[in-house]
Amino acid sequence: MISPTARIYPNVQLGESVEIGDFAVVGVPPRGRSEGELPTIIGDGAVIRSHSVIYAGNTIGKGFQTGHHSMIREENRIGDDVSVGTGSVVEHHVEIANGVRIHSQAFVPEYSTLEEGAWIGPNAVLTNVPHPLCPKAKVCIMGPTIRRGAKIGANATILPFLTVGENALVGAGSVVVEDVPAGAVVAGNPARVKKSIDQLTCPVELVEKPY
Repeated sequence: MISPTARIYPNVQLGESVEIGDFAVVGVPPRGRSEGELPTIIGDGAVIRSHSVIYAGNTIGKGFQTGHHSMIREENRIGDDVSVGTGSVVEHHVEIANGVRIHSQAFVPEYSTLEEGAWIGPNAVLTNVPHPLCPKAKVCIMGPTIRRGAKIGANATILPFLTVGENALVGAGSVVVEDVPAGAVVAGNPARVKKSIDQLTCPVELVEKPY
């Protein structure tokens, strides 16, 4: 179902059973591009909730979901079963693999990579410029790489160029200033390795191991 108040620009290809909510906008041309110049592809079963904005040039797989008021900028490659929460922003030229979950009010800057099953907590901020306002800032933009199954806790900040290793866990509120090894648990400001993911236990003893 597509709301009568939604705006769908030219050259948008919607899969089957796509839902688009009130006042959502899909296929907005970025600055310097004309309407319909960049194709926008959204796979089967997508749910784009009210007031979300998706720019042109995105290729998005099946089962995609947004919360309300989310923003997806242009020319991203987004896999299947990806969720972008309410108020979150995904900038342009981002690679997002299958099964990624981006929670509410998170920020993912351009030229970031989120591998399969990565989890980005609410209010987490990924960054991509080491020295804002430097005269050469525009030529050294690179967001972090969040490897397969890595988890970024709420309110964490990840600095540019860094890699958070496969299945690693970044604790809530951490500031990550160097690469995180695969399977490590890091926390603090600056974030430091505290233990391995295998050493975590469930605080309420529901399971023997949470991961």
